[in-house]
Amino acid sequence: MRFVIFVIDSRSRSAQGDEIAAIDAFNDDLRVRGEFVLAVGLADPGAAVVVDARGDASEIRSGSLFGGDEFFSGLWIIDVGSLEIAHERAMRGSRACNRRVELRPLL
Repeated sequence: MRFVIFVIDSRSRSAQGDEIAAIDAFNDDLRVRGEFVLAVGLADPGAAVVVDARGDASEIRSGSLFGGDEFFSGLWIIDVGSLEIAHERAMRGSRACNRRVELRPLL
């Protein structure tokens, strides 16, 4: 089962010293377990564009679709055997990066 773990933050590239080391250790552990698929950081919403090409539309608009102070600043995609394992990995990821995270199954 594949899941995405989104890191929730209010700044891009905000991880520092011990957090970076903990994130690296978390990534290494996922790799050893064969659960690592992908880990990436995301630029802040100011770098986003919303593209709408539905039907006859042809619109590109600067900025994110969503407002607010918090945004997804990174993500992991993991491949684990159960929802319970995904919950545990999300807890460990949250602890490693010292941020709240959001867990969602991939369809």
